Amino acid sequence: MSANQINIRIKINAPIDKVWAAIADWESQGDWMLQTRVWVTSDIRSGVGTSISALTGPLVKSGFKFGLLDKMVVTNWLPPRLCEVDHVGKIIKGTGKFELTDVSNNQEVATNFDWSETIKAPKAVFLLIYLPTYLGVRISLLRFRRSLTNR
Repeated sequence: MSANQINIRIKINAPIDKVWAAIADWESQGDWMLQTRVWVTSDIRSGVGTSISALTGPLVKSGFKFGLLDKMVVTNWLPPRLCEVDHVGKIIKGTGKFELTDVSNNQEVATNFDWSETIKAPKAVFLLIYLPTYLGVRISLLRFRRSLTNR
């Protein structure tokens, strides 16, 4: 098994605190993530130790319960800048991170959103899943940005 990296950066025209509040609202992630439903599975709702599950599949949002289950535990929590998770499910293994950086200036209020995943998988498997994963996450993050800038 090798550690394979996926990185995406988008700029969001919103203040860092607003972006953090939206991204850290776990259950609402299903509103903008493609074909995904997200829920908290621990008593802890934020911070280190929070457990989250995400089910992704073609009919998940219509109540179908078949898809790829991703179980995560928050390992680092530094609001409003950084969240890191370990993927602890049976299929998806590795780490994930989102990092926010305030890039506001005199002309605009903006935040860079850096999303990254380190997926533990054989190289051949990673090469098969890389493009659909990258495109799905990129589209989802663009939908997330649109949800923040249309409010």
